[in-house]
Order: sequence, then structure tokens, then C-alpha cells
Amino acid sequence: MDNAKIYVLMGVSGCGKSAVATALAQQLNAALLDGDFLHSRANIAKMASGQPLNDDDRAPWLAALNDAAFAMQRTNAVSLIVCSALKKAYRDRLRAGNPNLAFIFLDGEYDLIAERLRQRQGHFQKEGMLTSQFATLERPDSSETDVHSVDITPPLADVVAAAKAIILAQEK
Repeated sequence: MDNAKIYVLMGVSGCGKSAVATALAQQLNAALLDGDFLHSRANIAKMASGQPLNDDDRAPWLAALNDAAFAMQRTNAVSLIVCSALKKAYRDRLRAGNPNLAFIFLDGEYDLIAERLRQRQGHFQKEGMLTSQFATLERPDSSETDVHSVDITPPLADVVAAAKAIILAQEK
């Protein structure tokens, strides 16, 4: 599909990527891929033990996500991928060769996200790794014109509405 769009919902763990993406997928009839599903067994075990991934760990994962994005746009008008994409180099790898890809940065303060993580269960991300994620985060700047920021402070429905508005505005 020539006009297909892929949106990577990005941000640190606990910012609401999965919740926002799930709601958007339902509202927009969009394809959805949780990028965590493409992590290798070794990466999952490393994260489960409380160790952050390094760039070498992430390289094959980012390549797989780039391939998935390319495949998704062939059959879906709108596709959503959940991926932290914390560094500009990671975002560059995801967007490589794909002008139809953009990012929605779910942006929030450390204390808000830490509280959300404390309330969360059943996720392999350890709350202590949040400090590492914020240290790794390279906040998108004006040079990344394909990154759209959404403040996650409001209730989930409002965050979803803001992200949806960005996607609908891009289709025009």
C-alpha cells in the first residue's frame, strides 16, 4: 500500500505504550505488533534478571522490527508497533528505508511512570531499570520531524485521543 503508515509508539517502560497502542488498534482497525515479541530468548532472560540490554543486544531486534514494519505496511493502511526506541540511533534503524514510518513519543515524568510501574504486575521490566531507561533516553529534538510527542499525564482516554489525532492528521 503506497499510502500505508506505520507508527512506532515509543518511550520508557511504564509510559503506556501497550495500552495506548491496543486502544488505537481497536479504534483505527490498525495492525498491532508488540516489539517485545521479537526479542530473542537471550534478551528476555537478560531483562528478566534485571539487566538492561546493550546496543549489541538490541541490534538484531531492531533489524527484525524494521523488517516487520516493512511487511506490515504492505497489507495494512495503518500499523502500530510498540517499541521503546530510546536512542536516536535506534529510531534511525527503525526508519531506515521506510519513509512511511513515524513515531509517537509517549512522554512523561520519572515519578509518574515509577508510580505506574509499582502498580503493574506480570511484566518482565523491573522498576529499578527505569533509572537506566531514563539515562538511555535520547529525547527527540526538532531534527526528528517524524516524531510526535504526547504528554501521558492525562487519563489514558485523553492520551489515546491525542495519539489518534496525530495519526488522523497525518492521513490528510
